[in-house]
Amino acid sequence: MEEKYNPIEIEKRWQKHWLDSAADATARDASKPKFYCLEMFPYPSGKIHMGHIRNYVIGDVITRYKRMRGFNVLHPMGWDAFGLPAENAAILNGTPASKWTLDNIAYMKRQIAKIGCSYDWERELATCTPQYYKWNQWFFIKMFERGLAYKKNSSVNWCAQCQTVLANEQVIEDKCWRCDSTVTKKELDQWFFRITAYAEELLAGCDTLAGWPEHVVSMQKNWIGKSTGAELDFPIENSDIKIRIFTTRPDTLFGATFVCLSPAHPLAPILAGDKERLSGIRAQYDKQDAATAQTTLGMFTGKYAVNPMNGERVPIFVAAFVLMEYGTGAIMSVPAHDSRDFEFAKAHNLPIIQVITGENGASEPLEEAYEGAGTLINSGDFTGLHNKEAILKINEYIEKNGIGVAAVKYKLRDWGISRQRYWGTPIPIIYCKECGAVPVSEGELPVILPEDIELKGVGGSPLAAVDSFVSAKCPRCHRPATRDTDTMDTFVDSSWYFVRYCSKMTEPALDKSNIEHFLPVDQYIGGVEHAVLHLLYSRFFTRVLRDLNIVAVDEPFTRLLTQGMVCKETWKCPEHGWLFPEEAQGGKCSLCKQPVVRGRVEKMSKSKKNVVTPDDLTERYGADTARVFSLFAAPPEKDIDWSDQGVEGSYRFLNRLWTLIYSNIEKLKMHKRTGSSGGPLIRKTHQTINKVTQSIERDYHFNTAIAALMELLNEASSFRPSSDEDYAALCFAVHSMLLLLSPFAPHVCEELWQAIGEKKSVFHHPWPEWDEEAAKEEEIELVIQIDGKVRAKETISAALSDNDKKAIALDNKKIVELTTGKQVKQVIVVRGKLVSIVLEK
Repeated sequence: MEEKYNPIEIEKRWQKHWLDSAADATARDASKPKFYCLEMFPYPSGKIHMGHIRNYVIGDVITRYKRMRGFNVLHPMGWDAFGLPAENAAILNGTPASKWTLDNIAYMKRQIAKIGCSYDWERELATCTPQYYKWNQWFFIKMFERGLAYKKNSSVNWCAQCQTVLANEQVIEDKCWRCDSTVTKKELDQWFFRITAYAEELLAGCDTLAGWPEHVVSMQKNWIGKSTGAELDFPIENSDIKIRIFTTRPDTLFGATFVCLSPAHPLAPILAGDKERLSGIRAQYDKQDAATAQTTLGMFTGKYAVNPMNGERVPIFVAAFVLMEYGTGAIMSVPAHDSRDFEFAKAHNLPIIQVITGENGASEPLEEAYEGAGTLINSGDFTGLHNKEAILKINEYIEKNGIGVAAVKYKLRDWGISRQRYWGTPIPIIYCKECGAVPVSEGELPVILPEDIELKGVGGSPLAAVDSFVSAKCPRCHRPATRDTDTMDTFVDSSWYFVRYCSKMTEPALDKSNIEHFLPVDQYIGGVEHAVLHLLYSRFFTRVLRDLNIVAVDEPFTRLLTQGMVCKETWKCPEHGWLFPEEAQGGKCSLCKQPVVRGRVEKMSKSKKNVVTPDDLTERYGADTARVFSLFAAPPEKDIDWSDQGVEGSYRFLNRLWTLIYSNIEKLKMHKRTGSSGGPLIRKTHQTINKVTQSIERDYHFNTAIAALMELLNEASSFRPSSDEDYAALCFAVHSMLLLLSPFAPHVCEELWQAIGEKKSVFHHPWPEWDEEAAKEEEIELVIQIDGKVRAKETISAALSDNDKKAIALDNKKIVELTTGKQVKQVIVVRGKLVSIVLEK
């Protein structure tokens, strides 16, 4: 054993050993309980930073721990490899998207390997390979056959200058990212997945997600957005046209004083008199979402409708806050009882009629909308009813009289998957003049994405310019036909990849026995930014695959951990913009020597260059230090602020462990460990085994686990063995420490495990167990005196501090009774076993 800890040399050697011996490969083993641990796979953007590494290390600790607990653990890794950045790079640099992607994968794989994560690389996948996206196409065809994939007209971002559709990310302040011309909306035929067919099941399933963070479950529920209410028709005055509205508050129908249409409603251009004004509102509407909707933006159409409940004439408005995607795209507006309607009514000088009153009665005029429960007023025959009862009665009335029907609506919209992009999965549809849209024959899959293509960033879908791709024969009539030239949304790739991992890449992709053994994922780990779309689409896909008899589960992920971000201060130069940390040394820009501005501590991001790459750390301190710091700085669900001092502290911790073992190496090799005898070190070791195990099992609070190991190292380092029994105790402490630390710092623990004479890998040893009796603190009887007289006794732990003993004495029930109303002058601890309380005379 070397005297000096040399992490670089140690880690290279052990990483090679693990790879050569396939130490992390997983075979299906029905004799063990299974555990599937998965981190969200990365997009191969070029380099990973410590924010990514924290995610992977969290999963690696769980994986190594579960293996040591006897589980058959699956821990795979792959690449979410299709996407816009590769296509942009191809346009800007002339580099083929496939080469850019595969080069990045190779580089990032080397980075991940250096951090020592125990991935089963035999299951590595990249979504851009035909072997993978073949199944995207197969799933599409199966969904098409079941009516779950369909085509309809939908709006897209359109750059007239480039003659192409733009992704939302390519629209910067309403301008094209490439030519800076104004982006408009354009209607195109798009493919959709009918996720709404599973809306109710997806919503009900949220109640089974006990292992998910509550706020993520709430986000899923809100995105699905179930609303129970009524649909009814407001006839347009002097017209046969009726406006169908949806409301969740039929109890307020008598308070409707105007009707609002979404700017995207098909009736808006028909009814609006001022077409130019409507066009301006529509332009603003197209730029917003539900969170940024302008509450008061709107216009009077010049037309009126009739409230079917009371026959009142109500004006029809177009309002930007009404979303076409929700309900019917038209609402009745009740300003007295809805805050948005109230603001709109005030801005447009519209009447406000209160129809529900609370305990304080009606108030004239209302200063704000009353949205609470209460009793109906000004509501015809329904006046006097409590509004909850009135909802049922009014629903009965409108159905009986043919005015409307009770209805359930969802905010959830069908998933538009068409992308007018190149770097994605080709949609397996052929258009025939005779037969219409026909799916590609399954035997012809995959439809290969051509690689000999020049990307110019103009002219619509890039695949449309490739004649050899477009030309096809109809699978039914065999006449000349054309292929669909769109590609699939990359969320399709990530909606089932966890299923593909269940089998090795050399095995059938959808091997049912493998899938049934490993699914569902027991622990899923990733950023909260994926709390809605990716997770919702994965839940939807799992149900579709269940109905195709491919999987046997309803939910893909049993437990979800949304890890916090790694944050670091930002640096900015007035001339060169954001700077990497090394470019801002000494407070000056290394490029122009101007003073730089230190910005806020923010999430590590390539755009703001406040990143620390794992390469920097592993080359200086080693991977184990990087791992320990990223886990010790905060609980995994919390953000951590990058700290160079924290990194140094983690490095010192591992060095001290190395020094302890080096200093006692011969004795540790000679003595058999024992954890059964007494003594402070034995007790502390059992307590540490308990603490580390509980910290991992209960809530993955790895920071408290590492803190407990640091405490044990302190005690072991100060321990001065003088007998065989003492060395046996030290041996037990060291063995336990290496086993407990090994998931966090695998390289150094493997090295030290071998150094103390163990032959097999530390990870082939079972996780240590603690003894409750051995972990118990020694107890003493604490005597409590008041003014020299013994008044009470307490049995306590001998390890308690004097301050703890004083607190126990003063909290004793009898002592409280005797000192109530009296002034305590002094509290003294005598020889650790007596507390003397002196009262004021």
